[in-house]
Amino acid sequence: MSTEATTTTSAACAHACSFTREKLEQVLKRRFFYAPAFEIYGGVAGLFDFGPPGCAFQNNIVDAWRKHFILEEDMLEVEATMLTPHDVLKTSGHVDRFSDWMCRDLKTGEIFRADHLVEEVLESRLKGDKAARGIEHKEEESDEKKKRKKKVKEIVLVKLDDDVVEEYESILAKIDGYSGPELGEIIEKHNIVNPVGGTKLEPPVPFNLMFDTAIGASGNLKGFLRPETAQGQFLNFNKLLDFNNGRMPFASASIGKSFRNEIAPRAGLLRVREFLMAEIEHYVDPLDKSHPKFKDVKHIKLNFLPKDIQEAGHAHVIESTIGEAVASGMVDNETLGYFLARVFLFLTKVGVNPNRMRFRQHMSNEMAHYASDCWDAELETSYGWIECVGCADRSAYDLTVHSQRTNQKLNVQQTLDEPITTEDFEATLAMKKFGPRFRKDAGKVQNFLLTRTQCEYEDLAKELNDTGKIVIQVPEIQDKIELDSEYIKIERVKRTTHVREYTPNVIEPSFGIGRIVYSILEHQFWTREGDEDRGVLSLPPIVAPTKVLLVPLSNNPELQPIVKNVSDFLRKQQIPFKVDDSSASIGKRYARNDELGTPFGITIDFDSLKDHSVTLRDRDSTKQVRGTYEDIVAAIREITYFHGNWEEATAKLTPFESQSEDA
Repeated sequence: MSTEATTTTSAACAHACSFTREKLEQVLKRRFFYAPAFEIYGGVAGLFDFGPPGCAFQNNIVDAWRKHFILEEDMLEVEATMLTPHDVLKTSGHVDRFSDWMCRDLKTGEIFRADHLVEEVLESRLKGDKAARGIEHKEEESDEKKKRKKKVKEIVLVKLDDDVVEEYESILAKIDGYSGPELGEIIEKHNIVNPVGGTKLEPPVPFNLMFDTAIGASGNLKGFLRPETAQGQFLNFNKLLDFNNGRMPFASASIGKSFRNEIAPRAGLLRVREFLMAEIEHYVDPLDKSHPKFKDVKHIKLNFLPKDIQEAGHAHVIESTIGEAVASGMVDNETLGYFLARVFLFLTKVGVNPNRMRFRQHMSNEMAHYASDCWDAELETSYGWIECVGCADRSAYDLTVHSQRTNQKLNVQQTLDEPITTEDFEATLAMKKFGPRFRKDAGKVQNFLLTRTQCEYEDLAKELNDTGKIVIQVPEIQDKIELDSEYIKIERVKRTTHVREYTPNVIEPSFGIGRIVYSILEHQFWTREGDEDRGVLSLPPIVAPTKVLLVPLSNNPELQPIVKNVSDFLRKQQIPFKVDDSSASIGKRYARNDELGTPFGITIDFDSLKDHSVTLRDRDSTKQVRGTYEDIVAAIREITYFHGNWEEATAKLTPFESQSEDA
């Protein structure tokens, strides 16, 4: 696979097998990367507080995101309010459709998210099947097999029929595409119950995930905490287009908190109720979805899981260049393909293991009705494959519905080199008759009739011509409305124009920062060979919370002036660092900061008093070199901020053979 800048060393990769979630969580809790919010009050599921290293790590990822996308792609950054009126989210479809399926334990009242429950139960049964098959020939068991048996002692060892195994695997491959009633049928057919008490569950029902609130003292203006940052970008489209001097295509971007009232958050940072998002809305001409920089990324290979493979009940990936994927039609267009490649480059830059990443296409019954194509960047963790980035071609849906609802044009006017003649349907209304008949609803009916699409006008014209009347359903009015030709005429009208007017399509990459944060922590955590208590986070220097640990050999006052000089120099170079002058051994001080992901250590010893030289230590390999502190800091800057590697950046420094670290 091609990557822009992966910094995981061979040492970390070699010990990837040492990972256990329990060890990682112990480190994250002990070093206060994050913790349950309101913990001394018992906590609230799905809410977390970030500690000093967690804040710095997340902020560094956001900073890398801003540079990788906003700066490199000349995007227009927007910060919109988190409070959103009801009407906005009603128009966007969130009020009616932003739901997950939940089911309730009939006895205890415990609530489960239906698709997650099905997934967990079937995966557990498959593990039990594999374990049962592995212990059938007891006389051939090795000591290694016996150890493995102990690890699965909590799994029910039941051998399943081959056709049942195949059915379970097919269900899991298609789990993201099932409707609520379909999940209910699976739960009933396969006797899926509460895993703890074994009691039956009610059929799945939809649960809207938005937090509702009231805006203002009167409480009359209903609102929600936003479930995404996209709507604020769409509503400001005209201002953004004007700011961009009317040039197309262009992109807006937003970074901020969003809120979703998750049904049963149980997976740490992967499913929370308040989270940080980074979203891009790339506005493009619907007749031209090419991208001028596509040629720069078309060679990049990605792991694809297309919809036809999933719909067949399988989950094996296809490795292909993004150029081949677009040329074959698997990925709908160049602009969508360009962003898939850029997403891949960003994720590998900040520490995601490319071998544990795949791009899964939404299945036909999973795809939003307005989307022409959608891919999720999924990362493999101990919780399974987790969606961390969604990348969708949303067509012109968002701008169109908001335009229709507000009667405000959200479109582009393109001056043509040569005039064109168009023949479009237009509606002519007998305005004087609407007031007496519809009274206070007259404006709603008129607005509805004047904002139909050409396809809708064509159908209405045929209905009017065939029957002498049309029957419409205005969303804000309960009863259907019947109109004859005295009220409305719909005819084709020829016009010659020098301006083409169109509603842009939108390509939307949407990033869940918290999920990316956690996935990187899993991908980059390992333990030292021969010492499983020494955990290491091999975070890339660009996103590591602290870049340098400054370690004086002892508390001898003679070393303090050198410590101050190096500290002042690091501050001037704007390199985050910490000083550890505790009485612990050098090895223990380094081990503590290996857990925090600190990539470099600078040791000041008594030789530093003679020539101002210091020792530089690499976190992952524990290699050390020596030189003046100015040269050492220059090497750190090169590796951290300019994509350098250890060998090149330290080539002019002197290798240093250290004594073994005493942790």
